[in-house]
Amino acid sequence: MAGGLVALLDDVAALTKAAAASIDDIGAAAGKAGVKAAGVVVDDTAVTPRYVHGFTPDRELPIIRKIATGSIRNKLLIILPVAMLLSQFLPQALPYLLIAGGLYLCYEGAEKVYEALTGGHHDEDATAGQSGPEFEKSMVSGAIRTDLILSAEIMVISLASVEDEPFLTRLLVLVVVAILITALVYGAVALIVKMDDVGLSLARRRSSFSRRFGRGLVAAMPKVMTVLTVVGIAAMLWVGGHILLVNVGEAGFHWPADRLHDLEHWFGDLVHGGFGGVLSWTAGTVASALVGLVVGAIIVLIAHLIPKRKKRGSAH
Repeated sequence: MAGGLVALLDDVAALTKAAAASIDDIGAAAGKAGVKAAGVVVDDTAVTPRYVHGFTPDRELPIIRKIATGSIRNKLLIILPVAMLLSQFLPQALPYLLIAGGLYLCYEGAEKVYEALTGGHHDEDATAGQSGPEFEKSMVSGAIRTDLILSAEIMVISLASVEDEPFLTRLLVLVVVAILITALVYGAVALIVKMDDVGLSLARRRSSFSRRFGRGLVAAMPKVMTVLTVVGIAAMLWVGGHILLVNVGEAGFHWPADRLHDLEHWFGDLVHGGFGGVLSWTAGTVASALVGLVVGAIIVLIAHLIPKRKKRGSAH
């Protein structure tokens, strides 16, 4: 009896160790996948605050909660099943999905650069001064639609980083990535959106330090939003360009990815030690961003020329 109990305990311990190792593997894989998708996460965080611009403070957090709920539904109920089916039965399609996503990111980044240079704005910004339940519903719907595209990028990039893992591991990694990234993005968005309210609250306190800090926080938030917007645009161009270069190679045309690899090695060899790695990464990032900007600019040019041609045709 005692021997059987000891054997059972040994089996339980072995299973516990195996489960712990599996959880560690899933956690490590999820971390790796999340890092690969970081650029899209930054963009998602930068884009979302505009959807609550113009609403009263008491509606900001409920709106963010609705968008976050829609985001997790996008990831778990729409994107996850499609991604897992493709990875299981048609894995060769993943590079082409990533290329399509990279083109979209390049387009979005270049479009925002175009808007910054020309003073143009998205339609959602033009209606930001409206209010009411219907307007709130339309803004939430628009945010969830935008999130669907960005979430698809996050999930596909994450999937590509663990494509050699077993089916169950891939599934669990994507579930973990979906939950953690949604919490990270919308937690950060809520913090950013309410930061000026925190500043106003501090500015009303008796402490002179609190008042100064609160006023400084309120004054700094527009600059923080500007920096976040610039970082988001740069991240889109960098990630979009890098996705294109790498996955065009995965699809069979290796020359662009090989040239990027050569460039990174050349800069990395200029300096020995840790700084060489930083220089290599910087060179690859800048090159990817430039590729993203050029490709995105071409798509933006085409997108703006087609409506003009249609208008001219209808005028004649």
